Parts: sequence; structure tokens; C-alpha cells
Amino acid sequence: MREIAIVAFAQTRHSAVDEGQSESELILPPLETVRAATGLRKFGFTCSGSCDYLAGAPFSFVSALDALGAWPPISESHVEMDAAWALYEAWVRLQHGDVDSALVYGFGKSSQGDLREIMTLQLDPYYLAPLGLDQVSFAALQASATGAERAELDEIVRRSRADGRANPYALDLPEPAGEGAEVEPLRPYDIAPITDGAAAVVLAAGDLARELCEHPAWITGIAHRIEPHYLGMRDLARSASAADAARAAGVGKGDVEVAELHAQFSHEEIILRRALELPEGTRVNPSGGPLAANPVMATGLIRIGEAARHILDGTASRTLGHATSGPCLQHNLVTVMEA
Repeated sequence: MREIAIVAFAQTRHSAVDEGQSESELILPPLETVRAATGLRKFGFTCSGSCDYLAGAPFSFVSALDALGAWPPISESHVEMDAAWALYEAWVRLQHGDVDSALVYGFGKSSQGDLREIMTLQLDPYYLAPLGLDQVSFAALQASATGAERAELDEIVRRSRADGRANPYALDLPEPAGEGAEVEPLRPYDIAPITDGAAAVVLAAGDLARELCEHPAWITGIAHRIEPHYLGMRDLARSASAADAARAAGVGKGDVEVAELHAQFSHEEIILRRALELPEGTRVNPSGGPLAANPVMATGLIRIGEAARHILDGTASRTLGHATSGPCLQHNLVTVMEA
């Protein structure tokens, strides 16, 4: 296996409202930041992640390519899901050995539509969609299955929002308040906020990574696993796919100082902590996590980028980035990075 590292990461200052930017305008600042950080203007491979349903237009990723420029020609691919999986594709592409660098980016503007309605479109149209339940309703079923106490959920939200307020890229959200339920037992603040944003990551192999970066975040383990789509075929109180991905990625082979988890609902952090077998000393979502900013289709990539950032700046030696897709933590990707 080739040595592959994250050598640069950048993201937008996320917004809770539509600020009128197109997708290409949204992604341009992070792209320029990682280009400047690495000095690279051309990459061996480029891969992006986004969702046409969020943009409300077919092939929306094509228009976003305007941010890259039309010349020189590039080798480009796209995944219709969170850009964390675009990073996985880029990692696989670099393993081929004929290119040494890759640009990965993702973007999403959730403010343009009804996110709960849009995400329902990913459900099986025969057995799940006709039930009339959306992602929040499914998440509430899972929250009930975990049996988590309200005080534990509130503490997760408080910590996430406090860390988010210290993060210049996250939303400035107040302390959680209110007794009313969104869907019992979840309250509105247990749910990740509507967010517009984008992020970019640069991967490099071997000696090029060492040339471009003083402290590369070497990807020493990466794996993803998926479970059945139908909720009745799973134990919602646990995440078997996250646990399997963690074992395949080698999470337990050393201490994890920082873990960035793609927990879009407060109870998901509890499930993921158990599945990944994170020790008590691990700092979870010091960036604030998705509960402080959730630019759908970039959130998972940001988790990996935020985990890598602690190695890039020399404040950690082993970190974990996690991404998820599908209802109730159906599909999970785990990335382990080391100094």
C-alpha cells in the first residue's frame, strides 16, 4: 500500500441562511486556500461530493467545476453523496501509483429547500417512503432505542455548541433551551442545524506529501461498511457497520486523541462512541461537530479534515475522522490518521 496523507484542509465560514452564492462561488475560497497551502495548481486526480436534490438541478457538480477553471484539462470524478466518500475514491485512485496528488471537495446548500423532505427521497420508495416518516422521525426511533437520558443528550448539545462558538467556521448557536419535542424524544436542538458550506482537502503520496507539508496527516487506516436499509432488520441501539469499519481501519491499534464524529443527532454520538470503542480520554468533536454546523454533503469530509488538522498543526499524533450516510447510521466510513 502506498503512503497517502492529507496535506491541506480548508472550509468555508458556514452560514445558516442562503447568502446568494452559487455552488462554484461557495467552493472557490476553500479551493484557493488549499492551493496556496500546497503550492499546487494542478492535481493528478480531482473528486467531489454533492447532491443534485439539494441544488434542485441535474448535474449540479458540473457547474461547480467552474471554480476549478477550464484549463488545463483535469482527470475528474464525482460521488452523489458526502465528499468523505470522494476522499475514499481519491485514496483508492492514488493507490494505483501513476499520480501523486488529489484534490477532494464537497459542498451543500441546505437552506434552499426543505431538508427533511429532500432526505426522505433517499428511502426505499416501496416500503419506507410510504410510511410518511422523515429522517428526524427515524432518528427519534433510534434515540428511543438507545434509552439515553435527557441530561446526557443535553450535555452533548451544550458541549458541541460551546465548541462551535469557539470555531470561527461553525455557526454561533446559543445554549440549548426549550422543553418542546420536535419528534419525541428529540428536541429541536438535538438536531443538526440547517447549514450552507463547503470544504476541500488535498491528498498526496509518499515523498510529495513530505515536500508539501511539515506534518502530513498520514492515513494509516480507512474503511467503510454498510448495513441493511430497512430499519426492522437492524438493532437501532447500536451501529454494527461503524464497529466493523473501525476494526477494519485499525482504530484499536493505538490511542485516539481526537475523534471527529458525523453525529447529526445528539444520541448518535453515544452510539458511535460505543461502536468505535473510544476511550474516555478521547476528545470528541472539538470543532463542535455537526451539531454546530452541518453543510450536508461536506459534513463528513469536514470531520476527516478537522481530525487531520490536529496532526497538521502538531497538536495531536493520532486522530479519527468518521462519516455516515443513510438513515440511522446505515453506512459508516472511518479514517485513522497519524503523524
